[in-house]
Amino acid sequence: MDDLDSQIITLLQKDGRVTNARVAREIGVSEGTIRRRIRRLVQEGFIKMMVVLDLTKFGYLSEALIGIQVDPDKLDQVADEIAKLEEISWVAITTGAYDVFAWSTLRSDEELGVFLTTKLGIIPGIRRTETFVNLSIKKRGYGIAM
Repeated sequence: MDDLDSQIITLLQKDGRVTNARVAREIGVSEGTIRRRIRRLVQEGFIKMMVVLDLTKFGYLSEALIGIQVDPDKLDQVADEIAKLEEISWVAITTGAYDVFAWSTLRSDEELGVFLTTKLGIIPGIRRTETFVNLSIKKRGYGIAM
């Protein structure tokens, strides 16, 4: 990974659909160089090309961050079970007051309530949850400054 790779990644983070030709022009190298660099960055796992949905456009209006306390001997199993749930898009094992944080997206607060009691709440090893319902999102991003 060098400065050229960082410049390519920065441009792709701003617009994942930017053409290789445009990236080449902005950085000042050939299109072939950009094509090869992007292929290598993908193959080596530095970047993943994906589509990120605006779920509100599909009617998913309830987003929440869920803090979860877990029996210490079941931490990995619980996190793996949570990650399998289709309503969950992100799971992290953490330090602090909660052992796991999970991000959920559902169509309504009512669906969130049903999910919490009928899917999440029945996973063996979960001791306690606290749900933080989002009122508004001020920034949504997936990258860092390179």
